[in-house]
Amino acid sequence: MHESEYIKIFTGSFVIAKLIVSRLEEIGISPVIKDEAESGRLAGFGPSIPGIQELYVHEDELDKAAPIVEEVRSSMSA
Repeated sequence: MHESEYIKIFTGSFVIAKLIVSRLEEIGISPVIKDEAESGRLAGFGPSIPGIQELYVHEDELDKAAPIVEEVRSSMSA
């Protein structure tokens, strides 16, 4: 099995994912966004769970990305 160099840092709502992506891009990190529902829609299938996205970053960027994800999550739950 092939080992990925990308690590999942977030799974959740589209809105929070977009906020995290924006914050990551401010520090020069371009995360990979995986949206199963959108992929299914484009392929002609029904959505699995609409509005849920996964964010991945390269393993070299994890130390910079993880605190941002935690900060956004904390601010959303406050």
